[in-house]
Amino acid sequence: MATKRERKTPVRKPRQTAKKTTRKPRDERRHYQRADLDLLVQHRFATLEEFIEKMAINISAGGMFLATDQPREHGTTIYLRFALADGLPLIEGIGRVVHVNRPGEPDRTAGMGIEFVSLDEDSRRLIDSLVLDSIEETAPAAAPN
Repeated sequence: MATKRERKTPVRKPRQTAKKTTRKPRDERRHYQRADLDLLVQHRFATLEEFIEKMAINISAGGMFLATDQPREHGTTIYLRFALADGLPLIEGIGRVVHVNRPGEPDRTAGMGIEFVSLDEDSRRLIDSLVLDSIEETAPAAAPN
């Protein structure tokens, strides 16, 4: 006759092993290419006018020049974020250093040329608007008839 303890112990069924699946390495499963960021460039401006005054002369649809005494190396990937003082983003995205002016180079402002790699749609529209406004301001006036 079985003891009280033996009767309460449930009968366990053999554990089934899960089928092994071959998983792709993490990088191969991603839908979008990842980039390591070496630098965060973040600056806030009091007003949109201040941003335009300081940055519009150094920006184009393809990139911008950032004056700095500590430029990064050519090829460095950076995250750009320019915003108003209240936090409203103006330009946000990823760029790559494509040109470097070292401090102390004669007749050159120290800094780095940044090519835009990825920008959000609002940033792209603002840049296009700044560039268009700049072109219109510097275009010679039409001669009167």
